[in-house]
Amino acid sequence: MYNNRLPLVLIFICIVFGCDTSSVPLDHVTPNIVPVPLKQKVTEGQFVMSSKTGLRYNEDFKVSAQFLESYLKNGNQMELNENEGGNVISFEKDERIANQEGYRLIVSPEEIKIIASTDQGAFYGVQTLRQLLPVSFEKGIYKGGEVAVKCVNIEDEPQFVYRGMHLDVGRHFFSTAFIKEYIDALAMLKMNTFHWHLTEDQGWRVEIKKYPKLNEIAAYRKETLIGHYNDQPHQFDGKRYGGFYTQDEIKDIVKYAYNRNVTIIPEIEMPGHSQAAIAAYPELGCTDEPVEVATKWGVFEEIYCTKEETFAFVEDVLDEVLTLFPSKYIHIGGDEAPKTRWKNCSDCQRRIKEEDLKDEHELQSYFISRVEKYLNAKGRQIIGWDEILEGGLAPNATVMSWRGTKGAVAAAKEKHNVINTTTSHCYFDYYQSTNEGEPTAIGGFLPLEKVYGFNPIPEELNEEEQQYVLGAQGNVWTEYMSTEDNVEYMVYPRIMAMSEVVWSKGENKDYDDFVSRVEKFNERLDVLGVNYANHIYEVGGELHTEGAKQSFALKTVTKDKDIRYTTDGSDPNMFSKIYKEPIVMNKSMVIKAAVFNAEKQLGGLFKQEFNNHKAVGKRLTLNVQPNKTYSGSGGKGLINGINGSNARFGDKEWLGFWGDDLEIKIDLGEETEINSVETRFYNANGQWVYAPKTIEVLFDDNEGDFNSLALKDNELIVKAKLEKIAKSRYITIRVPNYGTIPDGSQGAGSKAWTFIDEIIIN
Repeated sequence: MYNNRLPLVLIFICIVFGCDTSSVPLDHVTPNIVPVPLKQKVTEGQFVMSSKTGLRYNEDFKVSAQFLESYLKNGNQMELNENEGGNVISFEKDERIANQEGYRLIVSPEEIKIIASTDQGAFYGVQTLRQLLPVSFEKGIYKGGEVAVKCVNIEDEPQFVYRGMHLDVGRHFFSTAFIKEYIDALAMLKMNTFHWHLTEDQGWRVEIKKYPKLNEIAAYRKETLIGHYNDQPHQFDGKRYGGFYTQDEIKDIVKYAYNRNVTIIPEIEMPGHSQAAIAAYPELGCTDEPVEVATKWGVFEEIYCTKEETFAFVEDVLDEVLTLFPSKYIHIGGDEAPKTRWKNCSDCQRRIKEEDLKDEHELQSYFISRVEKYLNAKGRQIIGWDEILEGGLAPNATVMSWRGTKGAVAAAKEKHNVINTTTSHCYFDYYQSTNEGEPTAIGGFLPLEKVYGFNPIPEELNEEEQQYVLGAQGNVWTEYMSTEDNVEYMVYPRIMAMSEVVWSKGENKDYDDFVSRVEKFNERLDVLGVNYANHIYEVGGELHTEGAKQSFALKTVTKDKDIRYTTDGSDPNMFSKIYKEPIVMNKSMVIKAAVFNAEKQLGGLFKQEFNNHKAVGKRLTLNVQPNKTYSGSGGKGLINGINGSNARFGDKEWLGFWGDDLEIKIDLGEETEINSVETRFYNANGQWVYAPKTIEVLFDDNEGDFNSLALKDNELIVKAKLEKIAKSRYITIRVPNYGTIPDGSQGAGSKAWTFIDEIIIN
């Protein structure tokens, strides 16, 4: 993550920060701290740090003080001392600070005080001080001299106790150096939990000494899928791939994380996502037949059998895992476990009968509860994905809710702890921009602003139930992230937004202010060599509708910049018109725009096509409302003249409906000649999204005269076009939901999503 790439911007940084900076006027400097503190106030004066500056601390703050000392010393030649005559950085204990992770940072001309009741709180004070120092300190560019720190009083504490980031190393394997850099990022942003996803269908990544085949066989797959899962036919690279972390490497990483106040929670998947383990030990499955480590993505029917032999294996594995990870929690997965094998397995059916279970869902609950009981006896607790609610929740389990907030609500109402990590706001494997040329992603659309607007506490919970929401985390599934650069690009800057979601109070959050701080923080990432996505200079657009009149407003979140645009199809340049007011859309057109400063274009090109078809601005009604997570502009978004993205079903122009049969009625206002009715459906089965098999189109509410249109189901975007000359005021479109997702598919047994785009009437 933090590599040796050295952008040209560092030449400037070296010049500015490699000399005496005490003369830099700081009276009007505002701290650009991420996540934003609870309270901060800039005061008069500045603290001048140099090699003469003293450092005072006792054993209570050893981790924090030594981190600061090392940070200043390594490559920066800034060695603090115990000089009593100069200014000083001191660590002080104050038991009155009730929040164990809270701190106060007081910078005066004579002293920098970091005050906390625990070493953990002091550590976060150090991370704030770090962001007050020149970015040159991040890579050892500072070469002596004095450094001025603006005087400031900061009082701070986190909103949530669980502030996490996840990383999947099962689909793609990353070096120990990169894992440490990932942990460094969490520490810098005051996140305290690293959820390490260590086992998958595609690879087993933790050394288990009692079962050597897990690392000889399960850690490697013979080849890997090329391109996207939705591309047909599937193709493979033919190259053996894999790796695993030795127990010594894991112990070293756990110690590294501990010294940065980051707890590592390992995830050992069960009973599903276990094909790699079954490939190594076929007796763990229901058929005893050999299988291969998975070479493509998705959900697989090979899951752990519920016979005693399997539980003995699971317990042995967990025993070794517990010696490596001292965390209170062990994540045991529990998601996406197809029951096909269990339904046809004599051992599993015998288990259902012997334990007086209702069905295979209760058998999964039995499996999870039994593992939980074993871990509880070892002094640990389990976390599982929200599928562990099915068939009854294990007594002491914490639920990680990913399929929307429904699981979080259900668990909290049962007084179980919850970590909210819903796909709509927390899945960093989703696209973050509508620009062409973005790295291949699993699908969906999760821009920075949407992450920032996430509230981990579902609105359905009352005040008492809210206490069970421990916090939230960002998830990084790596099907389409084969390199460390890929991971960085997908994580940054969304990790910064998530850090503010879980740390900062809602009343202190402001997206425009956040973006200005991200702009400054990016300078730090440049020094660290992070391959971040820089979309903050992009143009955003919003359609405004007043009756039948429509206009399009452009915006950029960065300050003191111009938007220049065209409507004639040409790309904007330094001489194009400066945007000042919404663009009237009374005809079909293509708007192109970009952000410029006084010298050049800064961001990518924004492009918006507008199709002024016959239904634009007319009246539309729905029999059911779209799911609130994917509601876009509501029903009006289906006839506003704007198509959704070709690769990102989560953008605001696609409307999502979960399991509902949809009926759409359009009132054109008067009898109108119609030549065609056209729309599109998203069809990403790996993300539970299925195009309907057929749709019906009716004119003027004539129930006896409908047109049934069969749809193909082997494309990512399924187009539906009915060509029929008719005169009608009313058009009704019936869209039956696909139904239940079939066995062997991701989300098997759950309702399918329907995503529909613009309805074009010509």
